[in-house]
Amino acid sequence: MRSLLEFFKTTLLGGLFVLLPLILLYLLLAEMLQLVVVLATPIADLFPAGTFDRINAPVLIAVILIVGASFIFGLTLRSMSLRRFGGWIERTVLGRLPLYAAVKSLSRGLIGAKEDAAFRPALLNSPDGEQEIIYVIEEHADGRATVLVPWAPASFAGSVKIISRERIEMLDASLVDTSRVLSHWGMGAVELVGKDDDTSM
Repeated sequence: MRSLLEFFKTTLLGGLFVLLPLILLYLLLAEMLQLVVVLATPIADLFPAGTFDRINAPVLIAVILIVGASFIFGLTLRSMSLRRFGGWIERTVLGRLPLYAAVKSLSRGLIGAKEDAAFRPALLNSPDGEQEIIYVIEEHADGRATVLVPWAPASFAGSVKIISRERIEMLDASLVDTSRVLSHWGMGAVELVGKDDDTSM
């Protein structure tokens, strides 16, 4: 009887260890697909009513709209005059919108842009020897820095702190790799920290 219970327990746990990650992955993908549709909705609203009613693939349409709009904006920004106009719109209108600067910096970090200084992966060194993965948001002239201490598995939610730059150790890692480690509850942190260039701010 005991061996039967042991067999049942080990079989059940083995199945759970396989099933739970698959469920979490499914939920994550579902949330991402919903986000894509939400982001594409303002673009779809620019088309005449009923344009996409016969197409029963909202995610596919959303991806096509986002990619197409990004390509068109990229082409227009290649023009110097349009680039200046876009800069003026950003300074006078978009720059006044809440979260615009933060979302722009985050987007640049996700695509690997180097010119934006926000959301740089780093380690926060504590006096007791512990380290936390953080994002450096901006540096201050007085030797301090604003950082985001994320709460795993929420890669971009956490507490904002202003700390001394001497406690910060920059990571030679991309924002995508860092957010992936955080969303996986720290799995892969060995490789992430192994990329550390041992330079402090």
